[in-house]
Amino acid sequence: MNHIGVGDKGEQSAAIYLSKLGYKIITTKYRAKTGEIDIIAQDKEYLVFVEVKTRRSTVYGFPAEAVNFRKQQKIINTALCFLNHRGFTDMACRFDILEIYLLKDTVHCNHIINAFGS
Repeated sequence: MNHIGVGDKGEQSAAIYLSKLGYKIITTKYRAKTGEIDIIAQDKEYLVFVEVKTRRSTVYGFPAEAVNFRKQQKIINTALCFLNHRGFTDMACRFDILEIYLLKDTVHCNHIINAFGS
């Protein structure tokens, strides 16, 4: 499986995981001029912007380590585009990272809630 296939499988696994937790998936792969957000979902009173990072191993570090300050700023700016475009003005927001590990025949999820932002 190439890196695009790994990423797609990770995002599908993340959406299933979040749905099982009771999150309402609003959209996936939201794109704006500023970037892309993998999953936008609602968790009770929160609008959650989820960055999914998928790995088959930790040889090159943990998945969340790839979400550096620059990447966080792109996600925040893209979230602002979404909020303006969709008219969400009175909902609390948060930014989560969902690490997906594809290990042989299993999928392991590590959900980092409120990973960054203010």
